[in-house]
Amino acid sequence: MTGTSPRGGLTAFLQGRAGRRVSAVCAAVGAFAIVSSGLAPSAVAADVQSKQWYLDIMDAKGMWKVSTGKGVKVAVLDTGVNPDTSSLKGQVLVDGVHQAVSYNATNDYLSHGTTMAEMIAGTGAGGGLQGLAPGAKVVPYRVLTKGVKNKTDVKKTPSIADAIKAAADSDAKIISMSFGGDIMNPDEAKAVKYAESKGKLMFAATGNDAETKNFIGYPAADPYVVGVAAADKDGKVADFSEHGNYVDLAAPGRNVPVWCDATFKSYCDSGGTSAATALTSASAALIWSAHPTWTANQVLATLIDTAGRDWPKNKPSNYLGYGLIRPRKVLENSSINPGAPGTDPLSFENGTGVTGASPSASASTSSKTPTPTSGGQTSAAASTSDSSGNTTPWVALGAAAAVVVLGGGAFAVVRSRRGA
Repeated sequence: MTGTSPRGGLTAFLQGRAGRRVSAVCAAVGAFAIVSSGLAPSAVAADVQSKQWYLDIMDAKGMWKVSTGKGVKVAVLDTGVNPDTSSLKGQVLVDGVHQAVSYNATNDYLSHGTTMAEMIAGTGAGGGLQGLAPGAKVVPYRVLTKGVKNKTDVKKTPSIADAIKAAADSDAKIISMSFGGDIMNPDEAKAVKYAESKGKLMFAATGNDAETKNFIGYPAADPYVVGVAAADKDGKVADFSEHGNYVDLAAPGRNVPVWCDATFKSYCDSGGTSAATALTSASAALIWSAHPTWTANQVLATLIDTAGRDWPKNKPSNYLGYGLIRPRKVLENSSINPGAPGTDPLSFENGTGVTGASPSASASTSSKTPTPTSGGQTSAAASTSDSSGNTTPWVALGAAAAVVVLGGGAFAVVRSRRGA
């Protein structure tokens, strides 16, 4: 993969111009500004929606004229989801969770899962976060427990694998996982494969440890899971956003508002690959709602085909994968070709194995670092990118880095990743 990022302004780029030992909960947002980004949280202005810069850049209002995500359910596997925030009232399908994995599903001890749910399907009511797919519904699962002191709660919390299988057997179309760890779990990998056989589309955060060890993150690196990196308003990938050949797509993730903590009294500025994952899940919901007969493969194929990039599609970037999500480009083209329903757009990646994370290129990134949150996992934070034709220092450095990565001419080695 190359290390380049799209050129020019992000606005034009996104709009398209017209065991579970999970050492790092790639869940980075809001309340975890200190944990996930290494920076102390700063209270945001009363008008939190004015801080959601990505809504304008992605032209959310324009997309909502075509689709709001209505009819699509998104399973949010996280720290639990509080269904009583003003923005989530009526948006969380508590009865949609199978009883066997429902323990504390609506009791968010950290506020991370609630933030993700609001970014996906929040209505914005009461001045809360405005979701990118406000017509979609959220099915909550608590799978993370790091920091939970009650041993009974920890013991009763469902495993990530069990939650994935339960979501696979539900009518949720999308499984959003804003977390990750550095060890592959065989049970989780089997659950992911089962969910894929059930036609689910899965997204996971790539992680926020790029400035330290930049490990390969799971489940993002598991076969059939789409790994999401983060970018900022100027189109730069965050320093902390993990990179490697398991990155598939990128989305806005830096400097976004999130709940400060589990008191749910205020929002703070933060960000991470967690936020980027939630926004990618919401984007998929918008597309699937507009094209209900499409398969997961077709929804993903259109996200990949319309992603903003200025590098060859057959040489994905180690930093931004196939590029920045631009769901508007799918929604505005009623005659877009989604490809064959049974064709996996990531067939190459899903049929090979991860070869390792690429060296960090701090000169071509910009952001924060992550920290553990629950179930031994960490929180993820991140940034975005775009293409207007201007060559930036970041792009130049990225291209140089790509020469090193691709030096041997072994594209298969550079991009090979999932499942050995």
